Amino acid sequence: MIVPRYRIARSGIPGAGQGLFLEQDVAAGQIVTAPDAIERTYRYDELVSSPELSAQLYASARWFEDRYTVSPDWPDECYVNHSFDPTGLWHLGFVFATRDLPAGTEITVDYRHLLPPGEEEAFVDAATGRPIVGLSWLDSLTESTRALADLLAGTRLAC
Repeated sequence: MIVPRYRIARSGIPGAGQGLFLEQDVAAGQIVTAPDAIERTYRYDELVSSPELSAQLYASARWFEDRYTVSPDWPDECYVNHSFDPTGLWHLGFVFATRDLPAGTEITVDYRHLLPPGEEEAFVDAATGRPIVGLSWLDSLTESTRALADLLAGTRLAC
């Protein structure tokens, strides 16, 4: 579920196609997307050993540990593109605004948190030319937890 008002439009990232853009201001630390309608998760070995599921690897994202979701119906959250300097922080399926984001901002996340450990994305980071390689679960969880703690420590979220 995408929490703020948004639109899908041509991405400003070269080669990215469509992107997800805010239609309202979002404060640092606020949730941009939250998990919903996740019917099930799969172990990575289940994904690659099943002909039906392996054909949908392009639509998979690591959720936690060795568990992946598959979204072949391409919900709007799938238009969140990659950046090593993202506007959104992926943490356990939630995406938090990494800073105050004005309306019109494209939401991006670091895809290294979504890929299997060591798996290299088919494209490189548009800004740096660096490969995008999946982090281990421990590295992903440690990095996103620290980033979220730092982000929240620097904000005062309204409850």
